Amino acid sequence: MNHKRFIAYQGTVGMASAMIFPFYILLLKNVGNSYAQFGWAYGLFALTAALCYPLIGKAADRLGDRALLAVYSWGMAATLLFFPLAAEIWHVYVLQIVMGVLGAVQKNSEKTVLARYVSKDTAGKQIGNYHVWTSAAAALAVIATGYLADFLTIASIFYIASLAFAWSGVMAMNIGGKTLAKN
Repeated sequence: MNHKRFIAYQGTVGMASAMIFPFYILLLKNVGNSYAQFGWAYGLFALTAALCYPLIGKAADRLGDRALLAVYSWGMAATLLFFPLAAEIWHVYVLQIVMGVLGAVQKNSEKTVLARYVSKDTAGKQIGNYHVWTSAAAALAVIATGYLADFLTIASIFYIASLAFAWSGVMAMNIGGKTLAKN
């Protein structure tokens, strides 16, 4: 596995995610009219992810990490195109369910790649270094997106993030072998 490519992939994913998650409440402010509706939206996301983890774990061993990372990236790229079109709360609920499945794919795949790659002797150091770069990328993205939101529309941020996710899908296909095992 090319560890630098995986970090670049995860950094791109982190940036794309950071671009939308803090700001998507602003986009949806006219869709829902109660905190309970937003609670349901986030709850559906988390519950869907929880129910999908066992299937995704089996798929990771059968299909490989790279394939699942690509599914996540391309799935998020497509899903984000629909957020600016959401006009009813049930649209948001459907999108949250889809994102729950995709979020579970991402979380599980990220962890399986790290579990397959890191050395047991230096796992803490390697994972710590990994988180430095991916967290810094996400932090810079959220700051920059704040400025973008001032100059563009909130909806346009979803389109830009969709492009970033599409690019991460290309990156996922160029990371390495089926399981991204250490080469």
